[in-house]
Amino acid sequence: MDVSIINIGNSRGIRLSKTLLEKYNIKDTVELILEKGYIVLKPKSTPRKGWEESFEKMHKNGDDQLLMDDFFEDENFDEWK
Repeated sequence: MDVSIINIGNSRGIRLSKTLLEKYNIKDTVELILEKGYIVLKPKSTPRKGWEESFEKMHKNGDDQLLMDDFFEDENFDEWK
């Protein structure tokens, strides 16, 4: 695929089509990887973005309680010594 280099202020860049952005799940940031003779653009993801706020909200609502005990009644800890 050929892509034209365009002027962006005092710099130059490329424009990616909406189709490419959607197909490769590119949101706001890409990782630029320089390899032997190649430039690779890789979508940058933040899979845990917003978790901190969600955990705080869960705590305020009391939704952060364990669903089951963290150990079983018949669990034998002696075997781990």
